[in-house]
Amino acid sequence: MINVSIDDKKVSAPVGATILEAAKQCGVKIPYLCNFSLLKPFGGCRVCLVQVKGNPKLLAACTTPVAEGMQVTTDSDEIHKARKFVVELILSDHDCRCITCEKDGNCKLQRLAYEYGIQESRYQGETRNYEPDGNNPFLEYDHKKCILCGRCARVCDEVQAVGAVDFAQRGFCAKISTAFDKPLDCILCGSCFHACPTGAINSKIARFKGRTADLEQTKSVCPFCGCGCNLTLHTKNQQLVKVTPQKGTIVNNGSLCVKGSFGYDFVNHKGRLTTPLIRQDDGFRGATWEEALSLVAEKLGRIKQKHGADSIGGLSSAKCTDEDNYVFQKFMRACIGTNNVDHCARLCHASTVAGLATTFGSGAMTNSIAEVGGADVIFAIGSNTTDSHPIIGLQVLKAVRERGAKLIVADPRKIRLVQYADVWLRQKPGTDVALLNGLMHVILNEGLEDKTFIAERTEGFAEFEKQSLTTRRIK
Repeated sequence: MINVSIDDKKVSAPVGATILEAAKQCGVKIPYLCNFSLLKPFGGCRVCLVQVKGNPKLLAACTTPVAEGMQVTTDSDEIHKARKFVVELILSDHDCRCITCEKDGNCKLQRLAYEYGIQESRYQGETRNYEPDGNNPFLEYDHKKCILCGRCARVCDEVQAVGAVDFAQRGFCAKISTAFDKPLDCILCGSCFHACPTGAINSKIARFKGRTADLEQTKSVCPFCGCGCNLTLHTKNQQLVKVTPQKGTIVNNGSLCVKGSFGYDFVNHKGRLTTPLIRQDDGFRGATWEEALSLVAEKLGRIKQKHGADSIGGLSSAKCTDEDNYVFQKFMRACIGTNNVDHCARLCHASTVAGLATTFGSGAMTNSIAEVGGADVIFAIGSNTTDSHPIIGLQVLKAVRERGAKLIVADPRKIRLVQYADVWLRQKPGTDVALLNGLMHVILNEGLEDKTFIAERTEGFAEFEKQSLTTRRIK
């Protein structure tokens, strides 16, 4: 830990921490635009200028690491003047028509202009006269509101490992663009939209449905895959307008995939049932809940009385909450009197649940998602991770790209992980078990096993070893 002083407040920060991070730790506010919690320090906007004792120049707090005994001043007339000058320069070529901007009231640049009392920039900049790009099915990019902070390009590269957009051109012609100005070709995760501090990137789905200040926010969990990403639902008049990820959470920490970011249109879809339906003749008719539930109770009671409780079975859903599923199985067991209750997850996860339960005593994963990012070696087999569980896929990519982890992919298909793999085992479809048995045979045959680990933490190894070392010729 390194001891520093920020505005006469003593703070201990870890080695490698920046002044901005240390300031946040002790509650000192330093404004910024280009900095983002998920990204490496960039130092592009220069709004976070501070004074360090002994240094004649103002320094960017987001890129300057702390040093033992450093004395930092974050608020003075000189600093205020410099920050105001920087904000005015940014505003000089910015489209300041905030009336119809989706970020009005939630724009970081607008907030800084208000804080420094800037009604109009004293400088006249050359504006970027690029037309808005609306080729993407979910996003629209307005170059005139872009401040070139690079957050969208950096989150696309550093977090998502896609690199679909980057800086293009130079000077007043500079812009964020795709390669050769082609239509955006990416995984549509929405990270660029969530990272943008101004109104440069907007969601087409949420356009003109309500600004952030008009929306009610509710914390929730993504209903799609098993990652359980934490997100915030933004609603207005009981209508879901947009979804944003929650930062600082253990599972996704500010990231979402395309399903979490944009796969919510079904909530307000016109085709959704809003009233119970009862089959009548060749069609359905609307009914009240009391009528529908009474009919269900009557039918189930009649079937139970005539054929017995075990003639009835119930299927639950992964789209329901844990509480709903608990009540459903309780209803089937206690009210109906049968154990014939099942869940859709059993079909797709039956093999893994059985295998994990037999091997480790539980059908759940043995490590947290975050721990995947700290692995030294990752062996992926039978899983298109970046497609089926994208947030876990991000942790795999993080381990490879940031920590130099070795990645071994065993898959007949050329999935996305293959381009980052050290070894790609392209086995024939349906031979996964044969491949794993072969690997175990080689490990034991060549004495590569960890004997201490086996002795302390496993059981039944002698029988396994005997079977594994039995060789068979496969024609």
